[in-house]
Amino acid sequence: MTQDAAPPVPFRQAVAYWLKLGFISFGGPAGQISMMHQELVERRRWISEHRFLHALNYCMTLPGPEAQQLATYIGWLMHGTWGGIVAGALFVLPSLLILVGLSWLYLAIGNVPLVAGILYGIKPAVIAVVLFAAYRIGSRTLKNAWPWTIAAAAFLAIFVLQMPFPYIVLAAALVGYLGGRRAPEKFRAGSGHGGDEHGAGPAIIDDHSPLPEHARFEWRRVWRYVATGLGLWLGVMAILAAVYGWDGTLTRMAWFFSKAALLTFGGAYAVLPYVYQGGVETHHWLTGPQMIDGLALGETTPGPLIMVVAFVGFVGGWTKEIFGPDSVALAGVAGALVATFFTFLPSFLFILIGGPAVEATRHDIKLTAPLTGITAAVVGVILNLALFFAWHTLWPQADGNDIFGGPFEWLSLMVATAAFIALWRYKVGIIPVIGACAAVGVAVTLLGL
Repeated sequence: MTQDAAPPVPFRQAVAYWLKLGFISFGGPAGQISMMHQELVERRRWISEHRFLHALNYCMTLPGPEAQQLATYIGWLMHGTWGGIVAGALFVLPSLLILVGLSWLYLAIGNVPLVAGILYGIKPAVIAVVLFAAYRIGSRTLKNAWPWTIAAAAFLAIFVLQMPFPYIVLAAALVGYLGGRRAPEKFRAGSGHGGDEHGAGPAIIDDHSPLPEHARFEWRRVWRYVATGLGLWLGVMAILAAVYGWDGTLTRMAWFFSKAALLTFGGAYAVLPYVYQGGVETHHWLTGPQMIDGLALGETTPGPLIMVVAFVGFVGGWTKEIFGPDSVALAGVAGALVATFFTFLPSFLFILIGGPAVEATRHDIKLTAPLTGITAAVVGVILNLALFFAWHTLWPQADGNDIFGGPFEWLSLMVATAAFIALWRYKVGIIPVIGACAAVGVAVTLLGL
């Protein structure tokens, strides 16, 4: 079979593909994974179907953005450590640059009628997008009474009891673990990304391709990655603490987003309630309406949706004027960089440390059952998030003292309803839906309706 093996992919060619992917990876994790599957499995034949899905299954058990981690994994499998770092970084970098620019425009000229109209239109679209995310995840996860019960309990815990999101995740994981031992058939999870081999000829990384040297498990390599990762984390954290103090805004951001990075089971929508609790209620880096606007901006840019943390960091740095009132833009950039660095550092480490072990093992119910429990809880948490966004959008003048105060936004309700029907019934993409809603908002604002 050696004579039929395809030649290795040149590193420069791989870099060009990862850079292109970073600029075109719209559509959320499902769209991004499908895009990589079509290009890498079917067209270019860089990796076989089986190996692609095996990598994806591992990434889906991790906290963090699975599409970015999958790119990191494939880059690492093809070209070692630097291949993984380059693939993962280029998946994020274009989105970071675009979001920094959009965040600056939002804060600098957000009151211009045209911009205000766009934001007015996309806020109800965000309600529809989040509701659709709850429906989409729920349809894959809530297959029997166990996950339905977990989802309902998670919703009540965060909506009624206002329980912190990390506790909900831990409780759901524990229920999933115990349920997987007592009723494993109720907690089995599939990858949800099956498919057939469409490409002709052998893949470069085929089902039976021998592991390259860098993909073999060695404890020495594991400890080297752990030491490097902890060194980077502690080094940057120590610099921020030394310069700004432990109570400084950037230091608090570093610690907060480090915790957020370990809680993103189930995708970005799952961690948004935690980011909201910390960014809006605890640290006051931004307001609730600004959080909705940030999510809308994140939906319209390429890259993982969790990149909304860059918006939160930018607005937080700008609002707190950490470099003084004359350097708010620079402060915003610093906040965005800190948020992005500490959010994504663990994702790289999970791949570089765990990849060799994954290449030698298969999935086990002890790993998938807690993930099933967490994903079920995520449905309830996302539903709560949709209600929160709906409250801020439909009653824009309401507050904690009068939760239904001020006029009701009937037009926003109609836009949100139409957007949800377009997503759910007619399978319209998120970007066209948001674009149409933005056009409606501009028309309403400019016409004074």
